[in-house]
Amino acid sequence: MESTNKELTKIADLTPESKSVNVIAKVLSVGEAKEIPSRFGPSRKVAEVPIADDTGSVVLSLWQDQIGTVGEGETIQIENGYVSLVKGHIRVNVGKYGKIAKSEVDVSEPKTGVNVSDKEYEMPERRPYRGGGGGGGGDRGGDRRRSFGGRGGDRRF
Repeated sequence: MESTNKELTKIADLTPESKSVNVIAKVLSVGEAKEIPSRFGPSRKVAEVPIADDTGSVVLSLWQDQIGTVGEGETIQIENGYVSLVKGHIRVNVGKYGKIAKSEVDVSEPKTGVNVSDKEYEMPERRPYRGGGGGGGGDRGGDRRRSFGGRGGDRRF
C-alpha cells in the first residue's frame, strides 16, 4: 500500500463532507473497545483511536475486526476512508471499501494541538420514520361497497 499515488488528505482539512480520504498518521493511543447497541441487529464493538499528522489530530473509529490491528506510536496509512459524525463530532472510519495498514512513512512531529474531532458540527436532520409503505387504504368512509378481482365485473358484497 506504500506505493499509492492517491492524493493524501491532511487531517486539518477534514470536514463532515470529506469522502474517500487517504491519510498517513501516527497512532497517539488506543482506546478500549466498547459495545455499541444497534437498532438493526446485534451490537458491534468500536474502539476510538486518536491519530495525528503534521496538521492536526482526529479520532479514528476502529470497528469489530479492525480493533487490535494498530498500536500506540505506529504510523498508519488509511486508504479510501470516510468521515462520519458521532454526536456532531468528526470521526474517520475505514469501512468495507477502505484499507488500513502500517506505513513506512514517518510522521515525526504529529500536531496534537488542533483536534478536528473537538469541533461540533450540526447534525444533518433525520427524516422521521413514517411507518412501512405498503398499499391498502382501509375504510375511508362513504359507500362501503368494494369491488374485488380484476375482471372488470362489478362484484360487490
